[in-house]
Amino acid sequence: MAVFPQVENRRTEPPGARPSLIGGHIRQFMADRIGFLERQAQYGDVSGFRLGKQLAFLVNHPSHIRDLLVVSAHKFEKGRALQRAKVLLGEGLLTSEHSFHLRQRRMIQPVFHRDRIEAYSRVMVDYAEMMSGSWESGGVRDIDRDMMHLTMQVVARTLFGANVDDEADEIGEALSAVIGLFNFLLLPYSEWLSKLPIPQARRFKRASITLDRVIYRLIEERRRSNSDRDDLLSLLLAAHDEDDGTSMNDKQVRDEALTLFLAGHETTANALTWTWFLLSQHPDHSARLHDELDQVLGERAPTFADIPQLRFTEAVLAESMRLFPPAWTIGRTAIEDHEFDGFQTPKGSVVLASQWVMHRDERFWPNAGEFIPDRWTTMSVKEATQRFIYFPFGGGVRRCIGEGFAWTESVLLLATMARRWEMELVPDQAVSARPLITLRPRNGLKMRVIARQTP
Repeated sequence: MAVFPQVENRRTEPPGARPSLIGGHIRQFMADRIGFLERQAQYGDVSGFRLGKQLAFLVNHPSHIRDLLVVSAHKFEKGRALQRAKVLLGEGLLTSEHSFHLRQRRMIQPVFHRDRIEAYSRVMVDYAEMMSGSWESGGVRDIDRDMMHLTMQVVARTLFGANVDDEADEIGEALSAVIGLFNFLLLPYSEWLSKLPIPQARRFKRASITLDRVIYRLIEERRRSNSDRDDLLSLLLAAHDEDDGTSMNDKQVRDEALTLFLAGHETTANALTWTWFLLSQHPDHSARLHDELDQVLGERAPTFADIPQLRFTEAVLAESMRLFPPAWTIGRTAIEDHEFDGFQTPKGSVVLASQWVMHRDERFWPNAGEFIPDRWTTMSVKEATQRFIYFPFGGGVRRCIGEGFAWTESVLLLATMARRWEMELVPDQAVSARPLITLRPRNGLKMRVIARQTP
């Protein structure tokens, strides 16, 4: 056996799966992203792989994740996934970087003030009541589709002061098409492929045109009316740069509006869909949820003031987002050399931190694969987030700006519908997660809705 001489300060790559001769690990990753990252995590807290010619790392320890997202965040930029998402979202809050990102975040932050979220909460409940009232006991619903429709109505009304009921299906289909084509955007050379007249490129272009038409229409109508409403669109149109006094043009407003339109409904809809699934598989937890709703609400709909008393409802959602985090991984690209646990991550390499993997790590989550809402009675969401063993909304300066909005919406929508309905999973359907830019059920989720017999 060959013996290699010791070389002082020799740079070594961390352990990882054996690569293919062509493309490194890219085929393995694209074929089964979640499974690939789960297998990588078995090699240690820092593992390495190659996506074509690009060196990549998975960090899977809370201290490394905190380093990536907080301590050394200035050494990293958004990963390829969100860089490619710029073809749809432009320079919105999700994709922009550095000083421009901070400037935009400061301008948008006031719309998510607690008082405004409380005002939005009434709209959330109203739309949930309307959807609940349209269901028939014993009927089969595609809950994935219903939750997407519901959260899209909420975000359109609360953030843009608009009623898009007549266009909801068209918008929903366009957004689903964009999300469904996300794998295409990640392919090598997709920058050039997207310019060719191939089916994927055509579908993406059609979906983008539809979304642009709706967003630019909302902007034009608001500018023409010259009205100042208490919503995000009015804030964006009125905002001025603190340094030079300039305002955002329609393209900048469009980028931020579309970013929040997409992020504001996609993640919450996925969280609710997986929550309904988990409750259907755990009737004991479903019964406890209904007991809490009966005790706190009785015969009335929930309000913002009820949220502190809906502790088990919140625990159910927290546990659902632990097992099925809507954002299942975070990617960063190193803009300078860095080191994790003695392993060098050179400039230009990709570093991933996966919520799916960390949230299911037995070192930090006993019985990690089980749905146990009671674990949140002994540990708060805030504590778990501060420890970076739980980060469904990311962390650091790029932590989701709408986190408070999302928690409020999730609790109120679930409480509104669950006080009147329970769900049964339609048998003989394969339920699996499809990891795109968010974590969707692969083939939708068929559920039978059953009217509750409330006391």
